[in-house]
Amino acid sequence: MPDTGFLALFLVGLLGGTHCVGMCGGIVGALTLGGAPRWRIHLAYNAGRIASYALAGAVAGALGAASLAAGKAEGVRLGLYALANVMLVLLGVYLLGVVQVLLPIERLGHHLWRRLQPLGRRFLPAQSVAQAFPLGLLWGWLPCGLVYSALASALTAGSATRGAAMMLAFGLGTLPNLLLAGMLLARLNEFVRRVAVRRIAGLLVLGFGLYGLLGLVRHLS
Repeated sequence: MPDTGFLALFLVGLLGGTHCVGMCGGIVGALTLGGAPRWRIHLAYNAGRIASYALAGAVAGALGAASLAAGKAEGVRLGLYALANVMLVLLGVYLLGVVQVLLPIERLGHHLWRRLQPLGRRFLPAQSVAQAFPLGLLWGWLPCGLVYSALASALTAGSATRGAAMMLAFGLGTLPNLLLAGMLLARLNEFVRRVAVRRIAGLLVLGFGLYGLLGLVRHLS
């Protein structure tokens, strides 16, 4: 996948912030209970969450590379590339306001999450870095259409290292919204909710996906 994929995934994480806050905002808000903002705890939680994204990206990148090695390399490569760009198109449509487009993808991880969610209770309330980091590690596996769509792009990375880097870019995009939740979130949330901002971001990501698919069509013709 072209390096535009890194920028696209970062934008998806950043501008999909309202979705992230909806999914994780309750946990993040609970980390601020009891007085002044506790930056170390927030950083530890988000470091754990992004570490899980990077781990999942490494697995996706390794699987994609293994598929290339095991199958007919050119056909597999083109298939993965098409899948990644279709998912970018869906992410662009999501950012344009059609949030339902990712719901079927989100349902894929519910079975795994039912097994992991109870483990998080032992770290609540998170009152130390030692509790917040593993809580973030677990919460990184929360079923999320944005995450799963980003992982489709990581499949095309060609290696575990590059797949992890792509998901790291996505995770860093989600960081401002969740790190500032309950602190400065009101202003940032107001910004990412603006129709013009979401439309510009959606069109950019949609454009990345369509550009990739157009290149694939030209390659095949």
